[in-house]
Amino acid sequence: MKIKTKKSYGAWLGLFLGTIIFGFCIWGVNFALADGDKTLKVMIEVLIYLFLGIFLIIIIGAFNTYYILNDSEIKIKWGFRKTIIPLENIHGIMEVKGKSNYFSIFGVSWPGYIAGLYNIKGLGTAKIYGTDISEGFLYLKTSSGYYGLTPINNNLSQDIATKINQDIEYLDMDELPLEKKGKGLMEDRFYKLMFYMNIFFLLAFALYLAIFFPGSGAPNAVILLLVLAIGLFFFNISNAARLYQFSDTGGFILLVLGVAITGIFIILSLFEITF
Repeated sequence: MKIKTKKSYGAWLGLFLGTIIFGFCIWGVNFALADGDKTLKVMIEVLIYLFLGIFLIIIIGAFNTYYILNDSEIKIKWGFRKTIIPLENIHGIMEVKGKSNYFSIFGVSWPGYIAGLYNIKGLGTAKIYGTDISEGFLYLKTSSGYYGLTPINNNLSQDIATKINQDIEYLDMDELPLEKKGKGLMEDRFYKLMFYMNIFFLLAFALYLAIFFPGSGAPNAVILLLVLAIGLFFFNISNAARLYQFSDTGGFILLVLGVAITGIFIILSLFEITF
């Protein structure tokens, strides 16, 4: 029996944004360094295409995630990868409700999509393959590890429970005490402020160049600053979220550095274009 994941536009959102971001970065490097340092151009392009390859694997996974349950096992299909869990190895089924506080150990997520290894505060680690876990997910405890799934309905958990003759546990994350669940990233006002400041500075930089760069006579290399700012943005927000779980100050510093460096890029561009 094939079970689909919860309905979500996460895969399409990722494809849309990824096409714009990688498309601009590839064009930007070629435009900025067309007559410049060929070695630098090749080095940057190699990095971009490396991340593009990884991104394509992730996107294929986003469009090809589902679960298959039969009498002896459950299969988790993600992209080209298939994880098989014998039902006899499942020793716990839990329906998790509410908003979880989690962070990536080795994974990727954006609104409507999540895949990889995550630490879920108050619950533990889990390999999650699904779409939207903002309102809950299915948590399987197995002999080979813990898994988080987002089936389209509760039938999967009930069917597994029936096949292995176990009761389903229930956990409401919204009722967990703060000591166990911890503070979410966006519940920290300073972190939230710096996160949105990074987005604002990046968008302001892109808008400024879109309006004032054409016809300004500024060197093409100015566009490379925006490419670097985009790379810095994604590096910072992913690592700041992870670092915050161990040191909130460390997470703050990364985000502040992101704002500061993007601000410096804006100032450099301002001098090149205006003066």
